[in-house]
Amino acid sequence: MLLGLVPAAIVWVVVLIGLVALGVSLPSITVWATPFAAGWVEPWASLTRTAIGALMLGGAIVLAAVTFTGLTLLVGDPFYERIWLAVEHDLGGEPPENGAGIGFWRSAGDAVAFIALGVLVSIGVGLSGLVPLIGGVLAPVLGVVLSGRLLAWELTGRAFESRGISSGERRALLRSHRARLLGFGVATQLCFMVPLGAIFTMPAAVAGATMLARGVLDERAVRAKTMTDSVQSGATPS
Repeated sequence: MLLGLVPAAIVWVVVLIGLVALGVSLPSITVWATPFAAGWVEPWASLTRTAIGALMLGGAIVLAAVTFTGLTLLVGDPFYERIWLAVEHDLGGEPPENGAGIGFWRSAGDAVAFIALGVLVSIGVGLSGLVPLIGGVLAPVLGVVLSGRLLAWELTGRAFESRGISSGERRALLRSHRARLLGFGVATQLCFMVPLGAIFTMPAAVAGATMLARGVLDERAVRAKTMTDSVQSGATPS
């Protein structure tokens, strides 16, 4: 768990530098992006540019949160694989393929796909902020919910993919556990938003995601065993 802090700390510093650089250059960016407001009387020009700057910053924060997760899982793959294996052993049963992970290149592909989805989410969150009256509240709430959902999906992937479970089958398995998945993702995302929270939360999030995935898989195994026992005993499955 302590080693799991290292990759999170490295990526957090990189992402923080990017956000600070954006914040410093944001006034110039908003002026460049709003040439149509150059001739407007005040305070309309300043209000328009401030609103657009806030939307850009909000979208960047959502994108940074998703990028942080994807890059951290990629950089820290060996560390998080050890955490995953430890949790698998604690929960009982031998991990598949003698505990083999999903591999670096598969992790890299997943990270790129995850970041690409994060870009789409950040664009959607930014556009939602343009909704009159409720945009200021809708954008941050939608950002936390959507990024939390993506976060939970990504973190639970290792336990499923190492067992050869496809994305479609995983989606079907998690369909009846949407509340648990969303609750886990949103809670983790909110912890990530606390200063330095992402560094300390990431190892625990990997462990928690493994526990969540194992809970779903164990419930499926119990249901399958119950159905088998019912058929063997001649009873009609419920």
